[in-house]
Amino acid sequence: METTHDFDVIIIGAGAAGLSAAQMLGRSLRSVLVLDTSNPRNRFAGHMHGVLGGDGLSPRDFLARGRAEATAYGVQFGAAGASTVAETATGVAVATTDGSTFTARRLIAATGVRDDLPPIPGLAEGWGRDVLHCPYCHGWEVRGQRIGVLATSPMGLHQAHLLRQWSNDVVFLSADAGPIEDTVASTLAARDVVIEDRRVLEVTRNDAGALTGVRLEDGEHVGLDAIFTAGELHPQDGYLDGLALDRDELPVGSFIHADFTGKTNNARIFAAGNITNPMANVPISMAAGTMAGSMVNMDLVTEDFDLAAAGANAA
Repeated sequence: METTHDFDVIIIGAGAAGLSAAQMLGRSLRSVLVLDTSNPRNRFAGHMHGVLGGDGLSPRDFLARGRAEATAYGVQFGAAGASTVAETATGVAVATTDGSTFTARRLIAATGVRDDLPPIPGLAEGWGRDVLHCPYCHGWEVRGQRIGVLATSPMGLHQAHLLRQWSNDVVFLSADAGPIEDTVASTLAARDVVIEDRRVLEVTRNDAGALTGVRLEDGEHVGLDAIFTAGELHPQDGYLDGLALDRDELPVGSFIHADFTGKTNNARIFAAGNITNPMANVPISMAAGTMAGSMVNMDLVTEDFDLAAAGANAA
């Protein structure tokens, strides 16, 4: 007896990875549902950069364009998120936050991560504008300006080295980086990177809301035009908790393990984008989604032939 599903594939998340997967599957004549809460990670940024063919495009315009392209290939969209995912005999069942349940043969998780910034007054207000995280995404726009690198862990040292490429006026706000070895401090000093180990108590702004600098624990003010920092990363994958997926323990947290095709250890679950690779930018996430969508289609092609052969042999 043939088993029927609501869809061939359900994709959870409609960022760069999820939409890229949806487009590939739609073009492969697959029935696809994308669950989209319209809450992309890069929604705070006014523009994207380092995206070939889309440099300077706003993230929301980029996603709207991608959604329209996927829709043209028959992809359907739902406005709810996923609450839980359970395996069925022949696929998966997804319970949504609005009380619905949908079934599919395969699932692609592409819900990304959440950035939790340090609770410093004035910091979150500039996230994506003058409080930034990626030099390759935003370094050009603040080149030559006064740049502060606010450490949230020892990994902040990497940003301090990197940002020197974009400015010769860099202050490493190192309080949360831990002790800086003398050899490292000498290396930074050799390229005029200033180490400031006093704790930052406040990010200061003018009446128009523009960044003016940081206030240190002793009251001294350091003038800055931009701050680079890293939030605490939390993968948005709680709906997959019941599936016992393998995870990678990375320096920035615990993330679902997927191979380069997006396969997890569960044959019906694929993952793409920041949910499995937290450091991926938009082009890398797009590539991961394209690969996952293509591989899911090939997986279903193989299954279709296997089922047809089994039915013919049974007859």
